[in-house]
Amino acid sequence: MLEEIPSIHALSWASFSEKEFISSITKYNNSLTPGPDKLLWRHLKCIIKNNGFLSSIINIANTCFELGHWPSHFKTSITIIITKPNKELYDTPKVFRPIILLNTFGKLIKKVIGNCLQFHAISNNFIYLYQLSRLKQRLTSNTGITLTHFICIGWVKNTMISTLAFNIAQFFPFLNHCLLPCIFCKAGFNSKVKHFFSNYLVRRKT
Repeated sequence: MLEEIPSIHALSWASFSEKEFISSITKYNNSLTPGPDKLLWRHLKCIIKNNGFLSSIINIANTCFELGHWPSHFKTSITIIITKPNKELYDTPKVFRPIILLNTFGKLIKKVIGNCLQFHAISNNFIYLYQLSRLKQRLTSNTGITLTHFICIGWVKNTMISTLAFNIAQFFPFLNHCLLPCIFCKAGFNSKVKHFFSNYLVRRKT
């Protein structure tokens, strides 16, 4: 069965659909730790079975995009510090890992928005063809398949093959907030997407 096409259009605006929310929430594990709202995923899954409650959630998501505003309630998180296992000493910051817990309700809306953005970015060929991981139908395991393919092509052409791998550490924490709205414009998204994320990124607290 083909998934329903997400509804954030690049050049026009359409409302979110019930299927988008139902499809997104079913993929969450009920045992995940809740955020400040103490709302478990199993609770939210029961709530959206009621059409009236589901319609209210969709109205909130649509209104957020219409107004270009992400409520402060969703910007508040809890940070939990846990230790990395099998370390000889725990006397440096590197041996600890911070875990950010967001409000469950906001995470659901964010998941739906992310699916829509990804669909249209890929549809408009804005994402590089060989970018793998964190994208639908582009698993990390495909990296090995792609690399093997290039090596085999090199063998056929009797050429030497070499690879260069590097890791961009702390990419997302240092993402330029002023640049991101410009990226959305270049990707073909309308001004509502730009205004929403300009507000989404600011005045967050934990």
